[in-house]
Amino acid sequence: MDSQTQMKQIVADAAIKEVKSDMIVGLGSGSTAALMIKCLADEIRSGRLQNIRGVATSFQSEVLALELDIPLIDLASVSQIDLAIDGADEVDPGFQLIKGGGACHVREKLVASKADQLLIVVDETKLVQSLNQSFPLPVEVLPNAWKHVQQMISKMNGSSSLRMATKKAGPVVTDQGNLILDVLFDYGIDDPKDIEMSINNIPGVLENGLFVDLTDKVMVGKIQDNVPIVYSPSKVG
Repeated sequence: MDSQTQMKQIVADAAIKEVKSDMIVGLGSGSTAALMIKCLADEIRSGRLQNIRGVATSFQSEVLALELDIPLIDLASVSQIDLAIDGADEVDPGFQLIKGGGACHVREKLVASKADQLLIVVDETKLVQSLNQSFPLPVEVLPNAWKHVQQMISKMNGSSSLRMATKKAGPVVTDQGNLILDVLFDYGIDDPKDIEMSINNIPGVLENGLFVDLTDKVMVGKIQDNVPIVYSPSKVG
């Protein structure tokens, strides 16, 4: 197991300790979240956790949960989620996030907004001092609006490109049937709340990958003295 996988595994294991019996749990997307879902299934199978119901944030997490016999309920049928556990592509010191590397950020944000607590699990490579310096901000757009949205983002000093699929001709298509623009601003993002609102006000935009003032706790996996450890940084600001 390489060092990054070790970091992801140990933080996934630690996150499951936050889950209690009888909880409704938001099941995140991505590689670290997938490890967390597998850990959750082990705890349910062993009987240490009982009456757990999951709410999937993507088709990926739904399929994995079903394969592992984790009971699922539909997002539309719940008004409140006890705990959502998810990964992130970037985490700044104020616990503001960029998500959407897997094109799942619309459902991820819906789940996060319904959660009493949002726990973000990452390896230390995802910690940044400022968002969008290197990782692009995903923006989900209606298929016939992507060019218009691209032009409007350009007026905000953002350069964007349509995300193209691998092993498939053409662009990435989201679970909602939309397209993704990946955006880099000239100087990164120093005011996530303003950028989130400005982008979402562009006609044709469904949602963007900025998660502002949603995160309650962050768990970070790192390698220290050749040993994987987990720590929870304090929120700044």
